[in-house]
Amino acid sequence: MAIVDVRILVEGASDVEVVSKALQGLALGSEYNITISAIIPTTNVEIAKSAAAGADLLIIATDADRVGRDLAERLFSELGEMVGHVERMKLPLGHDLEHVDVELVRKELKNTLVRAGLKTLQLLPGYMELRKQLLDVKGQYDLLAQEYENLEKEHGELREKYEELRAEYVRVRNENDGLRELLEKKSKPLRIDDAWKSLFPAEPVPEERVIALAVEKLGLAGKVIVGQGYIFAEEKELVEELLKTVYLSLSIKEELPKPPRPPAEEPPKAPEPKLSEPGVVEDAEVKPEDIEGLLKGL
Repeated sequence: MAIVDVRILVEGASDVEVVSKALQGLALGSEYNITISAIIPTTNVEIAKSAAAGADLLIIATDADRVGRDLAERLFSELGEMVGHVERMKLPLGHDLEHVDVELVRKELKNTLVRAGLKTLQLLPGYMELRKQLLDVKGQYDLLAQEYENLEKEHGELREKYEELRAEYVRVRNENDGLRELLEKKSKPLRIDDAWKSLFPAEPVPEERVIALAVEKLGLAGKVIVGQGYIFAEEKELVEELLKTVYLSLSIKEELPKPPRPPAEEPPKAPEPKLSEPGVVEDAEVKPEDIEGLLKGL
């Protein structure tokens, strides 16, 4: 059982002597399980507050006259909330130990302790009810504390699972983004007319053989396929670059000046035979038959 801490507040030093003398005939520790830890001689409220704070029971011992009563009331109102319980004790008039009946003071002190105890017993049912409520609240608190601990553990597990799922989600999302980007780069077969008009809407579409020739000359065979009016490449950008190259080549070709046509060459004329003057034959050999012919012609 805990010892009850009792402190006594008196008006002056002479009252300390009187109260101390009265306490010598009381076995408070064995009979009441209490101890008088301090006798405080002061009328100063601040000093009284400092000395009495935390006591289980504070006895304000003042004279039985009006001045003592007013002082007790003032101290009671100031110190009531700083201690467990406050009780008033009336001291007989006179502060001289030789003229004070110590037995009377002892009797008043015992009555004060009894009154304090009876008042405490009056509060006991309320205290027991409050204690019961406290125990109920403590039981609810312990239950809630256990539930909180379980929820905290479950929260930690869920948090860990959440982090794992989030990491998996980020991985899958990045993978899907990469696949989406790859699929966007993959092109489908396009009609040559549509592909050309999407880039050069005002220009006539070149013949398919021109585009096929460009694929061959640019070394894109196998990467770009042209045929049946369609063009295809795995990357759409490659088709666009090819058509832009064809457009540039055709534009340059149209702007280059055409070379002049060479004049038509006339077929060579056969050389005219050179006629000798009649009757003049140099170093001619005259045969008899020739002479005979000439004569007949005459």
